[in-house]
Amino acid sequence: MAEEVLSQNEIDSLLSALSTGEMDAEELKNEEKERKVRSYDFKRALRFSKDQIRSLSRIHENFSRLLTTYFSAHLRTYVNIEVASVDQLPYEEFIRSIPTMTILNIFSVAPLEGRILLETNPNVAYAMLDRVLGGRGSSVSKVDNLTEIETTIMSHLFEKALDNYQEAWGSIVEIDPILEEFEVNPQFLQMVSPNETVVVVSLNTTIGESSGMINICIPHVVLEPIIPKLSVHYWMQKQQPKDRDPEEYEALTKTIKGAEVDIKALLGESNISIQQFLGLKENDVIRLSQQIDRPMTLKVDNEQKFHVQPGTIKNHLAVQVLEDYRGEAERNE
Repeated sequence: MAEEVLSQNEIDSLLSALSTGEMDAEELKNEEKERKVRSYDFKRALRFSKDQIRSLSRIHENFSRLLTTYFSAHLRTYVNIEVASVDQLPYEEFIRSIPTMTILNIFSVAPLEGRILLETNPNVAYAMLDRVLGGRGSSVSKVDNLTEIETTIMSHLFEKALDNYQEAWGSIVEIDPILEEFEVNPQFLQMVSPNETVVVVSLNTTIGESSGMINICIPHVVLEPIIPKLSVHYWMQKQQPKDRDPEEYEALTKTIKGAEVDIKALLGESNISIQQFLGLKENDVIRLSQQIDRPMTLKVDNEQKFHVQPGTIKNHLAVQVLEDYRGEAERNE
């Protein structure tokens, strides 16, 4: 609706045109009435709300970051993947929009029903293949005659990438992505009925000097069981703090109790000059700031924690804890 809001200059111009007769108010009313009537294509039924589309966008933004890290480490070259758009449209329209020959990975996402399609532009797919085989990452469009070795390498590359898809969905649902088919011609692929609504997530991808799109097609039947979880209300509930697990708390406490810390009993402090320090000799006495009727300070990892008094146990120097440490101002109260 932001594009329908007029600026002050446009309002002034409109009022001026009405006052001078350049525009007719009755004609504007008729135009407004005509705008209220618009055609609706039932083949393009919008089955996902804007809120749910935004949630899907957040999930795949996380997936794109994970995928960037995975391919950067695996291909050892510059990789940048980011979400370009998230749209809902009929499956038939999506199939017509992708190239005649392309890289198609079809995988299941148990326990959800249906399958998801990962379509990769040949420019991107061959840049990946070239890097895996030790090349610079150049792209060659010859999808129609993939060799058996090239098919195996590509399918294995994308199969490993699906682990990141599982992690991206982890906050919503636990899925187990499994690559089931590898195709190059979308005409041989019929996942759902032509009029079925699908969500298409387009990822703008750059591999070295090659760039293209990776499209993820998710049919409505796959998302239908978890649609309530795609709302903002569910995300806000997920952010609420959970009750403490007694077993986890006990295990954490046990681990912390076994940690080693450095303890020091501070006998006293003194400030002397460098000249005095250099002139020190045997039997010289350094006067400390610690008073004899005051307790000593015990430091734990250089943090003042306790007041203690010195003593011995079985001919070993020791200190006895008197109380928790208090600052000078607190002691004077």
